[in-house]
Amino acid sequence: MAPMGIRLSPLGVAVFCLLGVGVIYHLYAGVISSRLATFRQRRDVDLRELLAVSVEAAVLGGKEVKTIQEEDGLKEKSKGKTKEGATELLTMGDLQSHRKMFNLLKNTFPDITVYSEEYDNTVDKITWSQDIPADILDKIEGGKLVPVNSVTVWIDPLDATQEYTEKLVKYVTTMVCVAVNGKPVIGVIHQPFTGFTAWAFVGHGSNMRSRSSYSVNPPKVIVSRSHSGKVSTFIQEAFGNTTVIPAGGAGYKVLSLLEMPSREEKSVDQADVYIHVTFIKKWDICAGAALLSALGGQMTTLKGEDIDFSGTPVNKGGLVASVGVNHKVLVDRLPMWDPEKH
Repeated sequence: MAPMGIRLSPLGVAVFCLLGVGVIYHLYAGVISSRLATFRQRRDVDLRELLAVSVEAAVLGGKEVKTIQEEDGLKEKSKGKTKEGATELLTMGDLQSHRKMFNLLKNTFPDITVYSEEYDNTVDKITWSQDIPADILDKIEGGKLVPVNSVTVWIDPLDATQEYTEKLVKYVTTMVCVAVNGKPVIGVIHQPFTGFTAWAFVGHGSNMRSRSSYSVNPPKVIVSRSHSGKVSTFIQEAFGNTTVIPAGGAGYKVLSLLEMPSREEKSVDQADVYIHVTFIKKWDICAGAALLSALGGQMTTLKGEDIDFSGTPVNKGGLVASVGVNHKVLVDRLPMWDPEKH
C-alpha cells in the first residue's frame, strides 16, 4: 500500500516498468542472443541418416530419369552455352529428378543447405521412408553427428544430359554429395539404367573398392566427350602417346577408376586417371571426390590443390582424379595450364 497521502499514477507505474524492462534488455540482450545462437548451432545432423536419405534421393531421381527416357518425354531445351561453347541442355528428366531429390532432402533436413544443378519452385511433400539400407547398417554405426550449419549438400539430378538426349544412357547418373566444412564426406552415384548405386562415407566405409592395379606409364585417361576443351594436347604433353577415353558424365568417369561389381563391370569403361582441363561445377564432381577419398584416392585441381566444396558452385582449377597411384607424382607430370585461359 502506498504511504498516506501519496497516490501512484497507473501511467507512471507502466512507464517505470517499461524503463526497467528496457534497462534489463540492454544489459542482457547480448547474452541472450549469444545463447540463442549457440542453441541454434547445436542442432546436429546424423550423417548415417543423411547417407541413407542421399541414397534414397538418388534412386528416386533415377526412376524419374529412366521413366521419362522410356516414355520419350524429354522435351529438351537449351539452358545456354558452356565456356567451351557446348550447348547445355535441360530436359524433363532433369526437372522431375530435381523435384524428387531436392524436396526429399529438404523435407527430411529442412536446415541443411542444398545446391542443385537445376532450379524449380515446385513443392513435393515427399518424405523419407526411414529405411537405412542393410549394407549401410552393416558398415556404418549411427551417432555420426555434425552441426547442421557445417553441412553443404550438392545434387546432380541428371549427370550427362547431352548423352541422355542421345540415348547413350550408360553414361547417365544421379548424384548426391555431402560436404562438411567444405570437405566431401558422403558420395552417392546412382546409375538409373542398371539400378546400381555406389556410395561411400569417408573414414567409415563404402560398397566400392579400387581395382587391384593401375598403369601410369602411360595411363589410360578418361575425359569429357562434350566439354573436352584442348584436353588431348594437354594429355599428350603429360604422358606421350597414350589412350584417351572420351566419355559423358563426371560420375561415370569416377566409376571408371573403380572396381565395379562383376555384374556391372561391362557397363563401365576402365581408366587409370580422370582429367578435366576447363571449368566444372561442384555438383558434377563432389560425389566422385567423396568416393575416391573414402578409398584412399584423390580429386584435386590440376595444380594439386584441394577443392573447397562450399560457397560458389564453379571449380575453376580443372581436375585430376586418381586412386591406387601416387597422386602427387601424377600431378607433377602435368604441364602448366590455366583453365581460365582455355
